This record gives sequence, structure tokens and C-alpha cells, in this order.
Amino acid sequence: MTDEFTPRLGRIGDRGRKGHLLFKKRARKAEARLGGKSRKARFTGAGIGRGGASARSLEFRSQRLPAFRLRRVVVKAHIARAPRGGGAGALKAHLGYIQRDGVERDGSGGQLYTRDGVEPDADAFLERSEEDRHQFRFIVSAEEAGQLGDLKETTRALMAQMESDLGTRLDWLAVDHHNTGHPHTHIVIRGKDADDTDLVIAPEYIKRGLAARAQGIVTERLGPRRDLEIAQARQREVTQERFTGLDRNILSEAFESRIQIADGTGPQGRFEEALRRARLGYLEGLGLADPIGRDTWMLNPDWEVSLKRLGERGDVLKALAARNRDSAPDQTLRTYEPGAHGVDKLLGSVVTSVPEDELRDRRSLIVEDFNGGRWIVDIGLREPGTIPPEGAIVEVGARPSRLREIDLSILNIAERFGGAYSDTLHVEADPAATPAWRQGHVRRLEALRLAGIVERTGDGSWHVPQNFADRALAHDATRSGRLDVQVRSWLSLDEQTGHAGLTWLDTNAEHTPGDRLEKARRARLVFLEQKGWLGGDVVEVGETLRNRLRVMEWRRTVSTFSASTGRAAVELVAGDRFEGRFEKAVNLGQGRFALVGNGHEFALVPWRPEIERHRGRDMVFRRTVSSISWTIGIERGLGR
Repeated sequence: MTDEFTPRLGRIGDRGRKGHLLFKKRARKAEARLGGKSRKARFTGAGIGRGGASARSLEFRSQRLPAFRLRRVVVKAHIARAPRGGGAGALKAHLGYIQRDGVERDGSGGQLYTRDGVEPDADAFLERSEEDRHQFRFIVSAEEAGQLGDLKETTRALMAQMESDLGTRLDWLAVDHHNTGHPHTHIVIRGKDADDTDLVIAPEYIKRGLAARAQGIVTERLGPRRDLEIAQARQREVTQERFTGLDRNILSEAFESRIQIADGTGPQGRFEEALRRARLGYLEGLGLADPIGRDTWMLNPDWEVSLKRLGERGDVLKALAARNRDSAPDQTLRTYEPGAHGVDKLLGSVVTSVPEDELRDRRSLIVEDFNGGRWIVDIGLREPGTIPPEGAIVEVGARPSRLREIDLSILNIAERFGGAYSDTLHVEADPAATPAWRQGHVRRLEALRLAGIVERTGDGSWHVPQNFADRALAHDATRSGRLDVQVRSWLSLDEQTGHAGLTWLDTNAEHTPGDRLEKARRARLVFLEQKGWLGGDVVEVGETLRNRLRVMEWRRTVSTFSASTGRAAVELVAGDRFEGRFEKAVNLGQGRFALVGNGHEFALVPWRPEIERHRGRDMVFRRTVSSISWTIGIERGLGR
């Protein structure tokens, strides 16, 4: 008599019930390596530009060491283009941003450096960059950067190698950051080569070549990675609250959010098995995975996104700690989403701003509401000088989803002509359209083409897809953030309580709850009583006192600027026109104003975010009945 059994065939080391799935994946990869489906090769342009040959030679050269022995270095890259009409203002602002306070070990500002024996002149670099159409930005982050000591020599070696690969001398500046607990280096390279022509670097070199060079230099200085270091690095990933290499492995082997861990073979296999089991156990503690058997877990649908958000939150906490802004408990720091946590509108004061994307100068605000809760607010890409300062009072809500007027015009013309747009079609659809208005359409379409939303055809027309509206809205939301941030006061609560002028506390804070706000209101009333502006018959800040405070602050500010500059103040009324240079922004209790002046006179005009990119430029302002309009440049008539 024999026992009946069902054989379960498979080679040694197979992954059990999921073995057939893994075999399919390996088969598809093998097919791809062998050519797969024959198709016409598509031109990508990856090799165009300087460094293309170097990138290809690095890819095919024989390595002295296997890849896992090389020191790990991450290189992030961004090509920043000077905004049309804004000159190089944004390019200059990035240089100031990476030198901000708090990035050195002692909390001081970053120290710029360049090649050996050369003292960098930031002003001269900015002057040379004035007409550049683009700028290269890199962040070089070695995993063992702390062991390198001074990062300057490593950076200089990397830049010397890059110049050799590109075949030209580069005009560059760098600064080291130590504010995140993981040292890294910011490198800014002008968009011109040694012959002062536009510097074009092959995409392949930017994506892979520079990182390979950095890995080689760091490995040469620290030696190859030892088995113990590799094991320790993998072990640290088990308890990290971010998306790690272990998570990438788990994601690649998961099928329909289910992951099954098979017994490992050999020392290395058993080690990897133990790491994945430990990682899944940690994800279980975070509420991102649930065990459904001894060797199987079910992953939450959004587990990858949640881990990435936890990593971003951890970076924010590190930045706050580095800037001594970590007094609030960690559990009070939440990401603001309109409607979440019962909060539709967030009103509070800015604690600080932290980097969201350091290459693109994308920022987030840390906002503390008036009950002590702290929130991360994504403000997207902002013009230089428009980020609310620490202490400013802001109101945050959902950004209205409204299509731009120019996008509506493009969409209407494209729908009329079967998805096509051109200047000729625009004239046919709207004969009254001015050349400037039509040129604005072309500039907008070019920006959307770079984002991959529209296509330009060989005859100069544009193909506008059917989902143009949704994609244009998503593009704008990515750049400017999904949130609408309004500055209610550029002065902090402490500054407002003792300010001799009209403040937000006097106008809009009466019905807003919050312990901090109530304390500030009481202090404000005490100050007004001490000054004699409140008391007797006047027991509250009414319209009469508000007008008095407004006029008092305005006259004092104008008198101060007149005395310090020796220029006469001009107050614009409807129909007036004033020519001058936008010198700076002035924060008053009643709002922010732009100081515009020439050799003899100056004026204070209402500030808007759009004007900030033109700081330092000559402008013409015209006062209408309802607002002030402005244009760039000085108008010269026959009498001038």
C-alpha cells in the first residue's frame, strides 16, 4: 500500500506559488535584452551635447570592482531656464537660497567656493550670468559623506573630471550643506562654456555619467564597500520611515498588493529573507501591511505613497531641528489638506520655510495655528522675495480650479479647428486679437510643450490634445501648489502688538479663535491705551481710530524715506504716471508696498507677487481709478 500524494515540482530555490510569476518576469526581461519586438529605433537626443561620448564609454567600460562594491552617490540634476521677461532673477535667487543661514555645522550661512586657489566672487558670477538662458544645478550626496571630512576637495576633483569629460572649462560655484543630518553639496554651473556660447550637456551624461564619476572618486578616497558595511546599510533600511531599497525589492515581487516571502538558500539568501520579514513587520507596525499567513502579507494600496510622505515629513523635522524650530512635539506636525482633520481654512503664523525641492527652489511653509498645532503647507514654486517671512500671518485654503484665460482661448481655437492651433488660425478665429495677445499664446504653448502637454508640428502649428484643460490645470497646480496662500499680515503678532500704525489685529482678528491670538489682542489694546489712542470715549478700535492709525503710519514711513534718501515723496492719484526703479519691498502694518524711485522722487505703490521678479529694473507705473498698472522699462518721448 502506498500513500497518495500530489507532486509539486520545481527547481531548488524556486519561490513556491509565485514561481511562475517570477519566471514570466524573467522571461520578459530576457526578451527585452534580446531585442523583443522589432521596431524602428526612435531618436531620443540622449547623446547630443558635451559629454555624450564620455557617458557611453563609462557605461561600457570594464569595472575594476563589481557595482555593489562602489560607494553609493546620488546626483540630482535640474536645468533651470531663465523666465521670460524676468531676466536672470530666479537664477540669482537660487544662489542666495543655497547660502541661506543654518546650512553649516554651526548654523551659519553657507560658504561659497570654486576651483583651487580661487576666491569666489558671487556678485561677479551673477553679473556674468545675467544674459544666460539657463543654469545647471546639481546636488551631490554621498552615502558616507561624513567620512569624507571636508567635502570641498571631493567636489573640486569631481568638477575637474567633469571639465575633462565635457572638454571645456566650466564657470561654477558650490556650497556644502550640513543642515539635514546628511551632508551634501550644491553645485551651480553657468549655462555658458569657455567660448561664451550656450553650454549643452548630453542628457546621458547628466543622468548617469556624472554619478558614475562621483562614485569612482568617493570609492577611490574611502575604498570599496566591505561586506560588513553593505550588511549594516541594508539593516538600517529595516526601520527607516521612508521608501527604501528593501521596499523597492518588495514592490517588484508583490502581486496584486500581496507579497509572499520564501525561505532563503545560502547565507546571503537567508540574510535577505530575514531583512524582508523584518521590514514587513515594521510596515505592519506603521499600519501599511497586514499579515495573512505565516509567510504572506497584504500591502495597503497606498503604502508606497505613505512611506514617501513619511520620508518628506522626516526631512522637515530634521530641517526644523537644524534651525532650532523643533519645540513642538512631533505628533503635532501634520500635512495640511483642505477639509482633512476638520480644517477647511488654516489661519496661523509662519514658523519657517523648509525645502521641498532644493533644485527647483520649491518650498513648504511650517504654519502654527493659534491653538498651537503645526502644519506643513506646500506652497509650490514661488518668485524670489514672495515667500512669507517668519512670523507672517497667512490664510491657507484650496486653490480654485480655474483655467487661465489664455488656456481657454487656446482650447476654443483648437476645438474649432480640429485640435490645431497656429497664429494664422488665431487671426481667422479672432481678427481683433492683437499681436501681443497672440504672442502670449505662443509663449504659453511653448511652456506646455516643455511639460509634454502639447506638440509642435513641422509647419509651426500646435497639436492640442482633448484633455488639454485637465493637463494644463494639473501643470499649474504642480508649479504653484494646490493650495492658495494669502498673506494677511507681513508683521508677526509680537510686532503688531506694539506697532504705531494700523495692523491686522485692528481689522480682522476680532472673531478668530485661538489662545495665542487672544493674548495678542489683549496686549494690543493695552498698548493703544498707553499711547492714549484708546480710552475715555474710545473703548474699541473703530473705523475712526483705524483711519488715524493708517494715516499716522503712512506719514511716518514717507518722512523716514525722504529724510534718509533726500528725495521727495510722490503720492499717485488717478491718471498719474511715475517712472522709477523698483528698489525694494516695504512691510507695513497695513500691507506690503513696493518702493519705486528715481534720482529726485520716490513713490510707494501696492506690491504684488508678479512685480518681485523685476526688482532692480526700471518701470513705469500708472494710477487708474481702481488700481495701479505697470510696464517694464522707461518710456522715452521726444522731449527726453
